[in-house]
Amino acid sequence: MLKGKTALVTGSTSGIGLGMARRFASEGANVVLNGFGDQGEIESLRREIAEQYNVQVTYSNADMSKPDQIEAMIREAESTFGAVDILVNNAGIQHVAAIDEYPPEKWEAVIAINLNHCFYTTHYALPKMREKGWGRILNVASAHGLVGSAGKSAYVAAKHGVIGLTKVTALDTAGSGITCNALCPGWVKTPLVVQQIEAKAKQKGIPAEQAEKELLAEKQPALEFVTTEQLAGYAAFLCSEDARTVTGAQVQIDGGWTAQ
Repeated sequence: MLKGKTALVTGSTSGIGLGMARRFASEGANVVLNGFGDQGEIESLRREIAEQYNVQVTYSNADMSKPDQIEAMIREAESTFGAVDILVNNAGIQHVAAIDEYPPEKWEAVIAINLNHCFYTTHYALPKMREKGWGRILNVASAHGLVGSAGKSAYVAAKHGVIGLTKVTALDTAGSGITCNALCPGWVKTPLVVQQIEAKAKQKGIPAEQAEKELLAEKQPALEFVTTEQLAGYAAFLCSEDARTVTGAQVQIDGGWTAQ
């Protein structure tokens, strides 16, 4: 479906981003991976995806909190592939603390990576998309882009901002062949969420399995995690011809979280 296109997915060396990168490769798209981790493991991953799906896969270690590195990443992708056709803004970090105890440096970091990077990647990738008359921008927001949770001031603020940015990007690109949509998943068992489960287990002195069940019960009525494969499937649909008039949307994939 996406043969000949190029997809750049930030934060794609694990979790949601990796699931999306694999799905796009399976649809025939070339892929630009981005994220942190062991360089040997990342190279093995890059090679594995390229060989499995017979596509080109490159890797950028650009830091999503650094605008100059983001621009360099986009320019390198354009030099290699001609343009970034599909941009998935997925990179994110988390810190949990009450507002009056929230370290200012953590606030700055969460806002930079979870929100600001979405602006910078879009800003730099859009001109080539406009030249081609086709582009898909997917911002991975969260259920926390629609509702709040105690202790997550920076994350919730950033994800609400991502949804606002999605709407404006959709309006700024309307009629150009470019769409922009936000995915709003509930709990997905990513490394970020596993850290929260472990922290809850430690804080309450309970087994991790119990902490996991409690985490789901607090927010997600379906009592099961959203999977990376499900999110990747939605992402692929939003890049399809069937979704050409879907833009500015917030797709809730959250097991009933925001229906409450």
